[in-house]
Amino acid sequence: MTLKITLLSLFLTLTTYSTLQAQSEVIQEEKVMKNTGLLRHVVLFQFKKGTSSEKIKEIEAAFHELPSKISEIYSYEWGLNNSPENLNKNFTHCFFLTFQSEADRATYLPHPDHKAFGALLTPFLEDVLVVDYWVK
Repeated sequence: MTLKITLLSLFLTLTTYSTLQAQSEVIQEEKVMKNTGLLRHVVLFQFKKGTSSEKIKEIEAAFHELPSKISEIYSYEWGLNNSPENLNKNFTHCFFLTFQSEADRATYLPHPDHKAFGALLTPFLEDVLVVDYWVK
């Protein structure tokens, strides 16, 4: 009788564990489906012709300072176009910011330091392209 109870108890424990593990996997999958991962904010710049290299370096440095001023920026990287395909449509600079939530991005966009950066950039900007997406 004790052996039957022990086996039944073991069976119930394993069944419960398997069920909880399956539920956890479903929850993780639902998080991915609901886009609760990382939010990418991709910004491409095309500078006006005649913008000096010194001014472009100043703008690059100012953008580079934003993550230290705006804590909602989870990660940041940037680079210059070097694609051999010649499909960049004169966009030369790519800035890649990551946020952990839409609320973080919503704090970033009107943030005074972001607005100050925009004021520095705008007179020299020919065009900008912004794409945001949830990592899948």
